[in-house]
Amino acid sequence: MGQRIYGLIGRTLGHSYSVPIHRELGNDRYALYPLEPEALGAFLAREDIAGLNVTIPYKRDVIPFCGELDETAREIGSVNTIVRGKNGVLKGYNTDAYGLLYLARRAGISFSGQKVVVFGGGGASLTARYVAVKGGAREIVVISRGGENNYENLNRHANAEILINATPVGMVPDTGRLPADPALFPECVGVLDLVYNPRRTALLFRAEELGIPCANGLPMLVAQAKAAEELFFGRAISDREIERVLAKLDRDSQNIVLIGMPGSGKSTVGAALSRLSGREVIDLDEQIVRAAGRTIPEIFAERGEAAFRALEREQARLWGRESGKILVTGGGIVKDERNDYLLRQNGRVYQIERDVSLLERDGRPLSANADLTAMQRERAPLYERFRDATVTNTASAEETARKIWEDYHAYFGAERAESEPAGTARTGNLRKTDI
Repeated sequence: MGQRIYGLIGRTLGHSYSVPIHRELGNDRYALYPLEPEALGAFLAREDIAGLNVTIPYKRDVIPFCGELDETAREIGSVNTIVRGKNGVLKGYNTDAYGLLYLARRAGISFSGQKVVVFGGGGASLTARYVAVKGGAREIVVISRGGENNYENLNRHANAEILINATPVGMVPDTGRLPADPALFPECVGVLDLVYNPRRTALLFRAEELGIPCANGLPMLVAQAKAAEELFFGRAISDREIERVLAKLDRDSQNIVLIGMPGSGKSTVGAALSRLSGREVIDLDEQIVRAAGRTIPEIFAERGEAAFRALEREQARLWGRESGKILVTGGGIVKDERNDYLLRQNGRVYQIERDVSLLERDGRPLSANADLTAMQRERAPLYERFRDATVTNTASAEETARKIWEDYHAYFGAERAESEPAGTARTGNLRKTDI
């Protein structure tokens, strides 16, 4: 027999982070195995399987192919980890439960004595219910599209205190959707979204606006992977590895978004940042011109500002859900508050500030005759709303880029993850810092 395989099986795996996670944990043989339903049985009959993770939609479908189940998987009725035992039999485990417990504890969210509403009825929902029971929840309600408790009668459960999204709603590429508005639950004290891409789903963004502690599903994904690796190789792995891997994933995959007044130097700083980081720069104005087949002044002249802003919002939607990019935006992108979420769903936003007297006007038809002082005064609160950090661009573009890159690494750095208390709720960005 050749080399034994490790990996993830599921139906759609294009946006999975599992390979880099498991390789960071030391498993260089881990790979993705997308399968259609009719291929599941034949794949699980392979004798070279050593260990697998299982994702949507097969967490229940794999159970008949497992010769044994551990107690947690049997009680939940859902398997997300499979290991071939020394006797050659496939044994099913549920490490998702460990991952969700880690996620909740890390976010400082307790189920004890709480009413928990779980959105969704699939395998992830089964795990969420199990963890809520083990955590001492006083009541658990499952919301499904066709069940007794559904999205049309959520008012029945307005007294819910913990919300868990166990559906794919809001996941890349269909971002911006949420299963329900947390504002419908005025007693809510915690929101957990098992979706991890984007980092900040619409559900979490709304919870943040309401001041509700919340967290995405990435810590759960990494924690369950750590538990799976322990089962694959029979070795203990420190929980510190979870935080190290989380920090690296954020550092590698979050976008850097540049906003600021026209002529503040965003494009020049973005180019310098690209040279420093090796990341691709996406200029949203250039994308608009390419999509429209017209220059920006032509779009304004022929179709008006509203049409331009709609094109701008579409490019923010398309590129804001990407990962690991540098996004350079137009000066007026902050005029549409909907762009706030689109840019921050997978990114950290930096405002480039420059004195009005230093703003470039050359080659900028929209700025040539504008009252930039009045424009800056009008837009100042909008930039403040959007930004996570501010950097003053008074030195060279290279120096400004260096400050941004250092701040980005410090924010998503391993040293921050290692020093952060386990009970700290975190969804991705601390707001309003100066660098």
